[in-house]
Amino acid sequence: MKLYHGSPRKLEGKRLLPRKGRDVFNRPDNLHKAVYATDVKKKAIAMSILSCNGVKGGGLDSSKKSATPGIIYKGFPEQEYVFLHTLSSKGFEKVGEGHQFISKKPVEPIKTEKLRVSDYLYLIRKASQEEIKKWNEVIKISS
Repeated sequence: MKLYHGSPRKLEGKRLLPRKGRDVFNRPDNLHKAVYATDVKKKAIAMSILSCNGVKGGGLDSSKKSATPGIIYKGFPEQEYVFLHTLSSKGFEKVGEGHQFISKKPVEPIKTEKLRVSDYLYLIRKASQEEIKKWNEVIKISS
């Protein structure tokens, strides 16, 4: 099985390094020090866009009905390209009930693609006023 990891920056060196996950909702599956990946290519691309310069708050829509996996709460992407890394599933473990996998060791991509952000904006949407309100409440609590 292939996995995918999206990044807003070009890889420095040959391997992706484990990093502490961030999640304003403090969901345990998102707080490991690991390389995160998914088996859904579009979700990895959406994550790379949500991590772009200019995006001040964003996340993945976990509902199964959503055609646009990425939600932007504040800001908008200000860069032209993102990177999609294709990974072997070897060394990864599935976490949670969704499509998320982690490796606690560095991972060397099989392939890396440079993608134009504007070609994938259909994978993100601006949050509704209700979603922004909820996000702002969580940000206040976690500050």
